[in-house]
Amino acid sequence: MAVRNTASLLAGLLLVLFHTWRAWAALEVYMNDTVEVALKGTAKITCRYTSEEGRGSMDIQWFFRKGTGERHKICEQVGMMTTINRTSPYANRISVNDTETPAEVALSIRDVQLSDEVDFICRVKSISEDHVEGHTTLKVFGKPDHPTIEGVTTGISVNADSLSKIGTCEVRNGYPKPKITWYKNTTPLRNTDNVNVETSTTSESSGLFSVKSDLTMKVDRKDKDATFYCEVNYYLPGTNGIMMMMETTKINITVIYPSTFVDFWIESPKGRIKEGDTVELRCRGDGNAVETYSIKDLKNDDVTWEVDKVVLENVTRLDSGEYECTLTNIDIYEEFSNRTAVFVNYLDEAVLNPSDTVLMDKGDTITATCNALSSLQTNTAWFKNNKKMSKDHSLILEAATFDTSGTYLCVVTVPEVEGMETRGSLHVHVKGKPEIQEKDINEIETSDETIILSCHAKGYPTPKITWTTSEGKVINSGSQMETDSGAKSQVTVQLTSDVTVFCNASNEFDSDSVSFNIKVKIKSKGVVIAVIIICILLLAILGSVLYFLYKKGKICNRSGKQDITKEKSSKDNIVVEMKSDNTEEAILLGVNGDKTPPGDQVEI
Repeated sequence: MAVRNTASLLAGLLLVLFHTWRAWAALEVYMNDTVEVALKGTAKITCRYTSEEGRGSMDIQWFFRKGTGERHKICEQVGMMTTINRTSPYANRISVNDTETPAEVALSIRDVQLSDEVDFICRVKSISEDHVEGHTTLKVFGKPDHPTIEGVTTGISVNADSLSKIGTCEVRNGYPKPKITWYKNTTPLRNTDNVNVETSTTSESSGLFSVKSDLTMKVDRKDKDATFYCEVNYYLPGTNGIMMMMETTKINITVIYPSTFVDFWIESPKGRIKEGDTVELRCRGDGNAVETYSIKDLKNDDVTWEVDKVVLENVTRLDSGEYECTLTNIDIYEEFSNRTAVFVNYLDEAVLNPSDTVLMDKGDTITATCNALSSLQTNTAWFKNNKKMSKDHSLILEAATFDTSGTYLCVVTVPEVEGMETRGSLHVHVKGKPEIQEKDINEIETSDETIILSCHAKGYPTPKITWTTSEGKVINSGSQMETDSGAKSQVTVQLTSDVTVFCNASNEFDSDSVSFNIKVKIKSKGVVIAVIIICILLLAILGSVLYFLYKKGKICNRSGKQDITKEKSSKDNIVVEMKSDNTEEAILLGVNGDKTPPGDQVEI
């Protein structure tokens, strides 16, 4: 009984083990749920199976199916032989190969199109087992073109009654559908009461999507400095569901906004204004809407300029006062005003006391003053011949002499304003008889034919200067020039012999004179002629001696040799041989110029 029970127990255990092995060794297929691929790329779909049977006993079939529709056969592998369904749309774009992983095959699809986004089914069957299948969904991604943005070119008013269009963004040829987000500066824009984003999608004939987005919003004056752009999000294969991003260029808009105040100022000059200046007044609001300006002189109701800039030329103190600028916004009929004050500084002409001309006696003392009325602090100084005589408005002249005479210049300046000054002149004359500055007797010795004499006489009234000679002859060629203290004269005297010339100065009080004794050094012409004659005679004697020596043969020829030829004749002619270093021929010349034959010459 016990043996029978043990046998039954073993049989049951073996049956359980058999079924467990069958379950473990059953045919199974493993595939990815999805495979991602870029448009026009190559997709690789793998199918891995488990079986105790060899690869040669396996029957693998590939199908595709759109949604829940009918499946269509692509190809079949029986053992190592592959049969492709030539009626399949994949017939020319697929390949089926074993991978490096055991019991795994791969279906490769080239030039993937959007229409390839279907389910792919792998059915595996062995000789001893029924078929088992798995499936993979192919996901196709197309990267869109770079997005574009176009902003409005006209100005946008902040007072518009409705939302104003800002611009349009567009992205083309993406798959799946790209997403557009608008940004102002760095803030994404969502639909609100003041912002509206309208997006439209177009399905192209290629199956790709193009998306366009329009932004309208209510703007305010802060938007004049804002930048707007679009961000485009899209998917690519292998990014694990993370969207990629592209941005458009940034645009600005022209915002039309009214002024909230008006500014009014003096454009030029920048410092204090003085009489004679050109003053420019400028008026400007802080908006850019259509606005009008007017500038008014408040002290004169009849003076108004319908402009935003006024130029006042050659201003005087009468132009001082308040000016008002008024800005009017045409759209909302709102006015703003502002005022500015113009003050024209002035400096009147210098007033001198005494004025113009002063007559003084020698030894007198006077005090002259110089003042000028001004709207600013002034400085006063007195000058004579560019030398400062006083740093005050008063000029004191004490113990007058002829040197006190002259022109005194009073200069009144305003230190705060460059170029603001006035001047006045005081002419001082010290009365007295003439006093010639040259010494009484002047001895001059010269060998020139002419001489220039000068004479300076002090006194007032201005002395009259004349020139005379010791014989009482008046020299009329003299010229006279007034000086601060009197007069100065020059004369040119022709000299033929010793002469005395007088300078005479006179006025209503008296006269004065000085003399110039001129000694003329005469050159002896006879001596010069005698010297010239002696020189000529000496030159003649020297020439005769040289000629005689030459005839006597005492002077060497050019070669440094002296040849003398004597001929015994009745005439006793003297013969000289002229011989060149480069020739053997010698020519003998007689005194009378006759040639002498070579045989008749005698060399000494």
